[in-house]
Amino acid sequence: MRLARWAWHDAAVKRTVVIVDDHAGFRSQVAQMLEAAGYEVVASCVDGCSGLASMSALCPDVVLLDVQLPDTDGFQLLAEFDPGDDGPAVVLISSREAADYGARVGRSGAIGFITKAELSARSLAEVLGQR
Repeated sequence: MRLARWAWHDAAVKRTVVIVDDHAGFRSQVAQMLEAAGYEVVASCVDGCSGLASMSALCPDVVLLDVQLPDTDGFQLLAEFDPGDDGPAVVLISSREAADYGARVGRSGAIGFITKAELSARSLAEVLGQR
């Protein structure tokens, strides 16, 4: 099961994160929140093109991927990105509810979905399989 990769055993090793969202203020706020919680934000991307490039080049542990981007959507980006078995744990984020996207969320290849209003270090850890 793919989630097993995300069961961290060494608290000294920071998980690396790429944030892909077109709102600069949101990216900044999320980066500060995650870094305060012990994550290392290695890239903050404004669109799908830069997000895809960062995901491929930086091999992060986690990607927070907005569903609605100016040049694509998160579902299409995931269809174009082949992370393989050791790829990042992709978590979709949106200001809308998961139900608004129907079955697309489950078919996307992402390991979970968090609304932007509910995004926190704790909610991310829960999606990643930590308690």
